[in-house]
Amino acid sequence: MSRARRMMLALAGVTFVALAAFGARVHTQVDVKASNDVPNPYQAIENYFKLPAGREWGSVSAVDIDKDGKSIWVAERCGGNSGCPANPTVDPILLYDASGKLVRHFGAGMIMSPHGIHVDRDGNVWVTDYSDNAPRAARGAPPAPGAGTGRAAGAGRGRGVAPGVAPDGAAGQPVARGGGQVGAAGGPAGGRGPAGPAGAAAGATKGHQVFKFSSEGKLLMTLGMAGGSRDVGYFYQPNDVLVAPNGDIFVAQGHGGSGGTILKFDKNGAFIKYFGRNGSAPGGFNVPHALAMDSRGRLFVGERGGNDVLLFDQDGKFLEEWKQFGRPSGLYIDKNDVLYVADSESDAARNPGGLKRGIRVGSAKDGKVTAFIPDPWTADPRPATTSPEAVAADAAGNVYGGQVTENGVKKYAKK
Repeated sequence: MSRARRMMLALAGVTFVALAAFGARVHTQVDVKASNDVPNPYQAIENYFKLPAGREWGSVSAVDIDKDGKSIWVAERCGGNSGCPANPTVDPILLYDASGKLVRHFGAGMIMSPHGIHVDRDGNVWVTDYSDNAPRAARGAPPAPGAGTGRAAGAGRGRGVAPGVAPDGAAGQPVARGGGQVGAAGGPAGGRGPAGPAGAAAGATKGHQVFKFSSEGKLLMTLGMAGGSRDVGYFYQPNDVLVAPNGDIFVAQGHGGSGGTILKFDKNGAFIKYFGRNGSAPGGFNVPHALAMDSRGRLFVGERGGNDVLLFDQDGKFLEEWKQFGRPSGLYIDKNDVLYVADSESDAARNPGGLKRGIRVGSAKDGKVTAFIPDPWTADPRPATTSPEAVAADAAGNVYGGQVTENGVKKYAKK
């Protein structure tokens, strides 16, 4: 039996297990709306973080805390929502000290639209890039022949090769690992475009990858194909990344519409497995937007499209579903198992039940919500996304929110 055939059968088995696990979701029995009424022990501090002269904040969905427990890492989209392709000399990755002073920045020309950021135990900085640099047609212009939804029909780049690690600056170069990893990210093999799963956009040479940097900005590892892939490789719209204590790497993929999956790699970047599959039916995720891990090693997934926080073990076994934290865009768990959840999208249409937007603070141990920072947005009509979308908290308990619509980063200090 060929290696590709064995991989297909193995992935089919993973999908079957995922179907059974997801089909038995059980959420905690709590009063969901009560999480609107808990105290707010924080006060907002405006304009705490400054950019270099002449530069303006763009969308921020990526915030994390440095290994030192007090410095703040931010990945910013080069002055816009996806402004980096047009600003290749702007560094999107920024490090601030506890006083809000900019310490260093890097990443210009490498990342098209940073979405998630994670600092591992060694202080390395991981960033997901969920967009690309494919040429965008002018509004009203007809699509290119075979482009369908903007994806190149039948593009064959990387077919039969499992993209892996590109170390020491060789960004985006696929590395063969025996070939034939059919459907490694949950999609069947086949042509891209209208008749097949999305893959690299026509003309894309950058984007849809995960980067590992040293704290000084040296590129140490790249996962995925430059430009993206979702039929025989990865990634397409990677939302967030997390590194477990043993070095295993988890990537949440799937942003637009419904669908998504979690991919798992070893510390060297070799693909291990995925769990969940693209699609919102049982066995699939509905936009796994954020990742976190508690002291017990449980993987928390902020499933924004499903309006819940899902808990798994590190093999992908489903454990529990929590609805009381709202529609999660961002997750953070500190060393004391305090859970911070950024809800930037709850409304009557997308998350019925009365939950308000804001940052909820609670326990990763039992799911109890203990504090709530309300969305500061008051004007109507309200945009689709307001309030912080990313969230992190330093060792002193100060909370930081990355803002996509309002742009920038806001600090919330304890009163």
